[in-house]
Amino acid sequence: MAFFGQAVLLLVLGLLGYATVAGSYAAVRGRRRLLSSAVNAFVSAFACTVLAAGTLVLAFVRNDFALSYVANHSSRQLPLAYTLAALWSGQEGSLLLWLLVLTGVGAAALLLNRRLVIDVLPWTAPILGGIGAYFAFIPNAVASPFATQTAPPNGLGMNASLQNPYMMIHPPLLYLGYVGLTVPFAFAMAALASRRVDERWVVASRRWTLFSWTFLGVAILLGAKWAYESIGWGGYYAWDPVENAALMPWLAATAFLHSVMVQEKKKMLRVWNVVLIALTFSLTLFGTFLTRSGVINSIHSFSQSSIGGWFLAFIAVVAAGSAFLIISRLSILRTSTRLESLASREAAFLYNNLLLVAFALTMLWGAAFPLLSQALRGVSISIGPPYYNFFLRIFGLPLLLLMGIGPLLAWRRASLRSLARAVSWPLLFALLVGAMLVRAGAGSSLPGLVAYTFSAFAIAAVLVEFVRGTRARKELGDTTWAGAFTSLVSRNRRRYGGYVSHAAVVLLAIGVVGSSVYNSGRTAHLQPGQAMSVGGYSATYLGTKLTRSASHDALRGQFELSYRGKSMGIVEAGKNHYKVEQFFANAVGIHTDWLRAEDVMLIGDQFDKDGSVFLKIAVNPLIDLIWIAGLVFLIGSVVAMWPDAREKRQLARRALEIDGRRPVVA
Repeated sequence: MAFFGQAVLLLVLGLLGYATVAGSYAAVRGRRRLLSSAVNAFVSAFACTVLAAGTLVLAFVRNDFALSYVANHSSRQLPLAYTLAALWSGQEGSLLLWLLVLTGVGAAALLLNRRLVIDVLPWTAPILGGIGAYFAFIPNAVASPFATQTAPPNGLGMNASLQNPYMMIHPPLLYLGYVGLTVPFAFAMAALASRRVDERWVVASRRWTLFSWTFLGVAILLGAKWAYESIGWGGYYAWDPVENAALMPWLAATAFLHSVMVQEKKKMLRVWNVVLIALTFSLTLFGTFLTRSGVINSIHSFSQSSIGGWFLAFIAVVAAGSAFLIISRLSILRTSTRLESLASREAAFLYNNLLLVAFALTMLWGAAFPLLSQALRGVSISIGPPYYNFFLRIFGLPLLLLMGIGPLLAWRRASLRSLARAVSWPLLFALLVGAMLVRAGAGSSLPGLVAYTFSAFAIAAVLVEFVRGTRARKELGDTTWAGAFTSLVSRNRRRYGGYVSHAAVVLLAIGVVGSSVYNSGRTAHLQPGQAMSVGGYSATYLGTKLTRSASHDALRGQFELSYRGKSMGIVEAGKNHYKVEQFFANAVGIHTDWLRAEDVMLIGDQFDKDGSVFLKIAVNPLIDLIWIAGLVFLIGSVVAMWPDAREKRQLARRALEIDGRRPVVA
């Protein structure tokens, strides 16, 4: 099995190497048939990678501990669901999953845009092939998942922190987000290399960018949910470098998605957009370096390994190659179109981009500074949450305000009168909400009050846009309000899907502010029968119970929760002891009080032999809005990605204007 798996991986490397070399020669010489064979080689590499991944999964199912990777990340006691998820629980298997996703999305992008790739952007195939060849080289030469050993009677088991339903979903979604961003990067660099810098590469890659951006955003929220329910520290995001490594490319991709709309409508920001997508892809590679090199200590990262140097070298190649292409094509990238007014929708997009990129680069500096300090001075100086929280306020609050103002501005130029008329209702609503919050006591935190007020303005602006658009459709002949609303969204999916995503970000902001600024907590040592109170809630310790299973023992403290004397039921919190892994993990108890819109979290920090417990209670207001925001975000993204025949016809006409022939786009 090991020989077969490694042989298939070697074949994958050969196919991707052929796609790179033959594709490059075909792009230079204009050989369509050779380029088509390079595309076919890439697709074949995907099929072979599926075979290699399937071989490793079969080894896990069969408990083939002669494979070192299987022995180090599984055991006979591991439940089947986690045995399957063990594929991505370690360094070597997760890199194989990365290669699987990369070849899968790359093959789909090449096939769905085959005529565009071959006729207009021939460098797409060799660029994807080169990136794929690098990720195929690593499991062949540096970190093989098929390395063998003398088979032990049992494996070492899976990292106990990963034995959680969220962690069965989070890594694959994260990889779909990370790796999917390779496609728009490849199209952008192919456009530069092919000297075809019109909007067709943007059109071809837009849904791939939305696809990746959506999965990355959902993966980040699932990771936060896992941290909230499993780690047992009372929060969901700790500004850990590996957490930030996923957020940075998401921020840069968000800026790119906004910026390309200006390029499509006004033929502006061409240089800025290729810089943005190159930055986004480079940030995904940097995040991979942080996670896999072992240079930082994090619950999310893998152990120390020699793979870090390979990733640094690849990042340098990608950055240098991207910079060379952008600089060498500046003369054809620049356009005569200029920003006409600082009070326009395109200007709002530009401000939005600058804030998003500034925040991403601030986070990049926070992640890189300890590494630079260690390399230059021999001392690692860590940067903690206060640094990130400061810049979150500096950049996040203006972004909230811009989300409300941007949709209300006209393209090209907005007069002061039209702007005042557009913002009047959202502004009035925001001021009323702010006054009510002050009266309710939210003024104890000025940043929190400002964030709530700006959020109210942004959500009111989104509602105003939907109301105005629906009313206009009704006046144009739709018979019912529901029909007018449906027609509005279906005819402008990208625009109104974006507005729904804006609403999701506002809900997220409200949840983050409520749970981090207005939360409360307390820790106490309790004997059975004793109680402790926080924020009107009281938890009475009733005792413990122990449940045994094949993989772990579950110790649970039982607590009767009440609010101002009214019982709310029994909540359990405790520890899991994983037998094979010899690891203790928290099992957090959470009660969601929907009436008061807050969570009560119980964490059993320590259980003593005398039956007592050190209990921590945290009350987190509005935190469930964060998870609801994830659902709203997913809905908005699906609406924005949904195929639109009318839009495709418009894009085809625009392409006809460019070079007199109709291209095929995805």
